[in-house]
Amino acid sequence: MQIGIDSFAAATTTSAAGPAIAPVDRLRNLVDEIVLADQVGLDVFGIGEHHRAQFLDSAPAVILAAAASRTSKIRLTSAVTVLSAADPVRVFQEFATLDLLSAGRAELVVGRGSFVDSFPLFGLDLKDYDSLFAEKLDLLLQIRSGNHIHWSGRHRPALTGQGIYPRPLQQPLPVWLGVGGTPQSFARAGHLGLPLMVAIIGGETHRFRPLIDLYREAGRRAGHPAAQLKVGIHSIGFLGDTDQQAADTFFPGYAHSFTEIGKERGWPPVTRSQFDALRGRTGALLIGQPETVAEKILRFHEALGGIDRLTFQMTVAALPHANMLHAIELLGTRLAPILRAALPTVAEDTSA
Repeated sequence: MQIGIDSFAAATTTSAAGPAIAPVDRLRNLVDEIVLADQVGLDVFGIGEHHRAQFLDSAPAVILAAAASRTSKIRLTSAVTVLSAADPVRVFQEFATLDLLSAGRAELVVGRGSFVDSFPLFGLDLKDYDSLFAEKLDLLLQIRSGNHIHWSGRHRPALTGQGIYPRPLQQPLPVWLGVGGTPQSFARAGHLGLPLMVAIIGGETHRFRPLIDLYREAGRRAGHPAAQLKVGIHSIGFLGDTDQQAADTFFPGYAHSFTEIGKERGWPPVTRSQFDALRGRTGALLIGQPETVAEKILRFHEALGGIDRLTFQMTVAALPHANMLHAIELLGTRLAPILRAALPTVAEDTSA
């Protein structure tokens, strides 16, 4: 199993209380966190994409390029690229360039995102939410398959044989499909034979097994080999020296973030009892000391029929830099060795 981190580049040090941090310092700290993740042997680091004041990740490829110059082994990926609101030509060019800068360590996780701010920002209509993504994914996959593209669609001017450069070092450039909870998204990933990255941020993780089975069955029916149908899990998590210390450190920022999101979406405020329930045996949160969390991940691996990659999302709590560095060190030096001893690492080819 590959182990990594996803970051949304939260713009503050703490969401609930405490001092703010200058954006220049926050981004410098983020690159330092990626460097440490590389040094402690983690497999992948992802940067999200948002277009709102709380985050600094509207240009993830730029952040990853800065990290590429200071790292040597860790894979660098988006988490996710909001493809519905992007031009697939530019997305491919940016990540092909990142792939060259990193000597073949770039990846894309493409999806529709959990916020819709990018639609009005880029002059798009929300009624085209589904068709935009399907069409742009088709174009992106065609671009990675060949240099000169003949393509036409509803939402972008046609391509009539133009060359798209540069080409990446990896052939093809790895593309994962990021999904939430809709069966259609799981089935589409399987039909296309793309690796699957599932965002599980609440509820009970084992309940996603039917959807993951749907993905694998769709892939099998489409003729893709089982080894190509990789499953990744994106989970909210945080490590501390003890279970109690990890929970007490993470909860204030977590509660603040999800309560604020809840105001937009009609959710009630987050309570400590809800949080503690999600930290329980079957709940989605991976929060505690490394040994506790490793045991929980191994249960998830069995319950879901196998996990090839697991990434920790720690920045929803907007923790201070020192806390993040300590959690990354624990992830690489104490948790990852337990999982690697128990489970084989997936092959490097995640390209489909």
